Amino acid sequence: MKISLKLFTLLLISFVFFSCSDDDDSPELEAVESKTASNIPAPQTGGQGQGEISGEFTKFSFETGAVTTSDTEWDLAFRGTSIAVNGGTATGTNDEPTRNGNGGIAIETGTFASVTSADGLTFAQDADGAYAIPAGSDNGWYNYNFMTNILSPIPGKIFVVRTHDGKYAKVEFLSYYRDAPSDITPDIAQNDLRFYTFQYVYNPNEGETSLTVQ
Repeated sequence: MKISLKLFTLLLISFVFFSCSDDDDSPELEAVESKTASNIPAPQTGGQGQGEISGEFTKFSFETGAVTTSDTEWDLAFRGTSIAVNGGTATGTNDEPTRNGNGGIAIETGTFASVTSADGLTFAQDADGAYAIPAGSDNGWYNYNFMTNILSPIPGKIFVVRTHDGKYAKVEFLSYYRDAPSDITPDIAQNDLRFYTFQYVYNPNEGETSLTVQ
């Protein structure tokens, strides 16, 4: 009886030990990040009767949370109202960045908080003649008021991004003007435009689709 009890105790200790070892072997996930990117510049030349639109795109990385000059480690790129994703093929516009990642865009309707996962979404990529985030007023991320010349993000448009390296983020555009003013005057609209502010949540863990901050 004593031998059986000792054997049972030994087996129980071994089970607990190996169970703990298995848990320890599981990779620890990095925290899902919630941030705001402010005043991301998106200058362009031309347009509005001034010739063809041109100029380099400003590239942004969710991994670093900042503008980047890398030719490969970027996710979104901005020039004027156009937004490129690092996935797909060239659209045919001037001076666009080379796509060398597997990025994509899924457009959801709702509040920023209501979009909680990238699981099951269908992602579009840039293609000849078309951005994954459609260009033009009322088509993609903004409305343009021709009477006031003021551009405003479309309420309830949430953009889920598959990054260049297959991770996930969600984005809500907040402003197209420097310092994201709550009251946009004609003077601001004329002189302080092409500065993006957007909030985003980024999941840095490969294969994880959750877009909820714990």
